[in-house]
Amino acid sequence: MKKQVLFSSVSRFLFLCFLFLFICLCIKAQTCDPSGDIQGTTPPPGQCNQENNARCCVEGEFYTTYACSPPVSANTLATLTINSFQQGGDGGGPSKCDNQYHTDAEPVVALSTGWFSQGSRCNKFININGYGKTVRALVVDECDSQVGCDDQHAYQPPCRNNIVDASKAVWTALGVPESVQGELDITWSDAI
Repeated sequence: MKKQVLFSSVSRFLFLCFLFLFICLCIKAQTCDPSGDIQGTTPPPGQCNQENNARCCVEGEFYTTYACSPPVSANTLATLTINSFQQGGDGGGPSKCDNQYHTDAEPVVALSTGWFSQGSRCNKFININGYGKTVRALVVDECDSQVGCDDQHAYQPPCRNNIVDASKAVWTALGVPESVQGELDITWSDAI
């Protein structure tokens, strides 16, 4: 009888160890670790557009890069930032999905590199929940989490890996007063 109890205890212990290891591996698989960093350079005079309080790269400062974003769910946590997708706006060049510029009146967004998923969300809608409202916006661009501090990225640092970069139209539809627009904790999901 003692042998059977001992065997049962060992089996439970091994099962719990296996379960713990499996959970740890699953949690690790869902994280998004940095992929590297880039060193900032001083933008040429007048080349960093600071519209919407955009930050310019700083000479010698290191900026973290990411090839991934946190997992997408029905309520993916993110930070909403503001961007002008218009020609001459702080977004830099034309949008990646359609090679076009978009007015500030259009509810459009750029997603961090991992969520942009090599363009698989191009021209698809997402739902953004924040400030007590939900807004539907079209994905038109990538908020590049791997490169920055260059002409193509308006001499701005790479995006963090959890960014939904939205036009003024999205912020207005959420009802966020212009005086506090800049960054907002939100959730988002793919629209069906």
